[in-house]
Amino acid sequence: MPVLMISGTGTEIGKTVTTAAVAATALAAGRSVAVLKPAQTGVRADEPGDAAEAARLAGAVTRAELARYPDALGPATAARRAGRAPVRPYEVAEAAEKLAAGHDLVLVEGAGGLLVRFDEEGGTLADAARLLGAPVLVVVQAGLGTLNTTTLTAEALRARGLDCPGVVIGSWPTAPDLADRCNVAELPGTAGAPLLGAIPQGAAALPPADFRAAAPGWLAPRLDGTWSAERFTAAQG
Repeated sequence: MPVLMISGTGTEIGKTVTTAAVAATALAAGRSVAVLKPAQTGVRADEPGDAAEAARLAGAVTRAELARYPDALGPATAARRAGRAPVRPYEVAEAAEKLAAGHDLVLVEGAGGLLVRFDEEGGTLADAARLLGAPVLVVVQAGLGTLNTTTLTAEALRARGLDCPGVVIGSWPTAPDLADRCNVAELPGTAGAPLLGAIPQGAAALPPADFRAAAPGWLAPRLDGTWSAERFTAAQG
């Protein structure tokens, strides 16, 4: 997977910390990594964005951003309000291809969910993934509602002929409730793809050295980690 898109079933569900964990785990496996954030919204020009946060946690990754808009809105709306040019799917694909020429792995982190609009024509991360022929890793929530949003995202991927290598729980609660525990067993069937990891709640607050040391234990071997979905699911009862 020279280019891996990282999307989610919504916003604020752990895409950036998941991107950082995948990057840290790949680095630990000896791979060179770049993190691309096509459209960063909701931060000022002098503030660190998601790519910078992923690099802070993961370590020596190349980071790139195509556009930044101050309002915390979907990229198309934020671009329009700022009076700036939007990001187009072909621009995302071109940037990812250039980074892939010099890196073993390029992680492209979307904004919000899979079908959030980048531009006024309705271009999305899914369109960029199709141009690249890249798989889309889906970050999901643990609790109530996740089975529906995961199903919708999986159906959108299949309708576009896009591959989903698996799903990762972006924030696994310190004290999981019944819904959290039951959803672990249900998510693979809902997604039509395996569960490839679970990032513990609060992982982003760890010192970077601790984050990097722990990250391989949060992700499955397909993502260069040591985490076992079977053991994790069995532990939830």
